[in-house]
Amino acid sequence: MDTVTAFGIVALTFMMLMYALESRGRAFVLAFAAGCALSSTYGFLSSAWPFRIVEAVWSVIALRRWARAAR
Repeated sequence: MDTVTAFGIVALTFMMLMYALESRGRAFVLAFAAGCALSSTYGFLSSAWPFRIVEAVWSVIALRRWARAAR
């Protein structure tokens, strides 16, 4: 297994775990946004451009939900 694949596995696992824990608080929503950004980075590193774009969009959506929850 190469480094990029290992990074992708860790990033996606983190993202899915934070998504599952989102209902426990705002911090997990922010962590999910970070996980999406990490997954987008993996998409960039692995040349999976559609994946990169989708994950970047999810990151922005999660950041907006996190900001809205603060109000």
